[in-house]
Amino acid sequence: MSAQQTIHVGGEWRGALSGRTREIIDPADATVFAVVAEGAAEDADAAIAAARAAFDQGEWPRTPVAERAAVLRRVADLLQRNREALGELESRDAGKTVEEGRIDVDCVSDAFRYFADLVMNESGGRVVDAGSDEIHSVVVHEPVGVCALITPWNYPLLQASWKIAPALAAGNTFVIKPSEITPLSTVELVQLLEEAGLPAGVANVVTGAGDTVGARFAEHPDVDLVSFTGGLTSGTKVMRAAADTVKKVALELGGKNPNVVFADACESDEAFDTAVDQALNAAFIHSGQVCSAGSRLIVEESLRERFVGELARRAEKIRLGRGSDPGVECGPLVSAQQLAKTEGYVASALAEGAVLRAGGQRPDGDGYFYRPTVLDQCHRGMRVVREETFGPILTVETFRTEDEAVALANDTEYGLAGAVWTADPGRARRVAGRLRHGTVWINDFHPYLPQAEWGGFGKSGIGRELGPAGLAEYREAKHIYQNLAPRPVRWFKG
Repeated sequence: MSAQQTIHVGGEWRGALSGRTREIIDPADATVFAVVAEGAAEDADAAIAAARAAFDQGEWPRTPVAERAAVLRRVADLLQRNREALGELESRDAGKTVEEGRIDVDCVSDAFRYFADLVMNESGGRVVDAGSDEIHSVVVHEPVGVCALITPWNYPLLQASWKIAPALAAGNTFVIKPSEITPLSTVELVQLLEEAGLPAGVANVVTGAGDTVGARFAEHPDVDLVSFTGGLTSGTKVMRAAADTVKKVALELGGKNPNVVFADACESDEAFDTAVDQALNAAFIHSGQVCSAGSRLIVEESLRERFVGELARRAEKIRLGRGSDPGVECGPLVSAQQLAKTEGYVASALAEGAVLRAGGQRPDGDGYFYRPTVLDQCHRGMRVVREETFGPILTVETFRTEDEAVALANDTEYGLAGAVWTADPGRARRVAGRLRHGTVWINDFHPYLPQAEWGGFGKSGIGRELGPAGLAEYREAKHIYQNLAPRPVRWFKG
């Protein structure tokens, strides 16, 4: 496969039908390091046709569950075989550190293994008691059909796996459009699916832009489900485009995630150190380019100066650089556009009265780097507090009472994730129960489990990924009702 043959249709790698290509930029130095095919609507149509044929006439939907699970486990093994190369590729493409890239590969392997185990441990359907020995009634689950998967640029490989693994486990075929900014690891993953023995046509990939390829995926009548992870604006466009064909839609649209710290969580030096460390991790890992980033620090007023002062001191010491360089803790932003967006948010926050405690500038040198930034004395009227910044920006708000803390944490259009830090078990349970967010951490931030559902409330999206509900997204429920002793009804006397 040549560098420009990144479109996979019906088991064959090729370039775009138009012949167009796109350059992929290394965000660490703003240079071109790869060239991919730039697909368009006609490439999307070809990929969907291949997936449709593979579902309607192919073997995969009718392959026994044990065989499907075996393919998923082989994919997990191949990912581990290629762990180092994939981690380095993810680092260079998305800007994250190589260690983050390696961890992503491990998490992807875990997802494939989890969904393989999940389908293997299921029964043959749910028997429904019809109240008669003469009736056999069962609810079974069947694959949806052709799934269109659209993934974001921040976790290309991980987000692809959260969709591909359950789609395949359920017996679907799919077309996938990775982000045009970071498509390379998804192309590699589809090659591993081939190597693992997935039949031709089951997995299809089209590299290209969202407003052409993604839009065609969403509106196409032969697509049965579209699963999108990305920004709110694009997600609403996907939902509108899918409405005319009434296809299933799953959306994960990000968040504006609160990290609520009560003073009692920091009563000892060790506890204080842990809470500050976790607040840094919540806000600045992968330069804040994380849908669940704890970008809103909501700290009890009595703790504010000590906590924010130490947080800002440590933020200034975070080591930026190319993800593959030794000692680097934080890489660049993914693109010039994301860098400009980050600069715009900081400028607007300062104009609206925020106080800069750390960062707030680009370092010298090449690439799309921006210093981890702490903005104190923020309030809900500020854009930087209301909107998902997707950059290394942490805003600070304060509260005096538990009710005020909950109200601030829930005062957002989003509802993806949040955390509460407290030494009081009763308070921890109360606040976690009142937070309107899909994942709530108590005295922690960021971990997730493949066996637990992931998704959000409000404008964070609809549907869930991971866990049993993540598999259910890719299935249709069918009720089969069998009369074991049929006889005339005699409704019509004749």
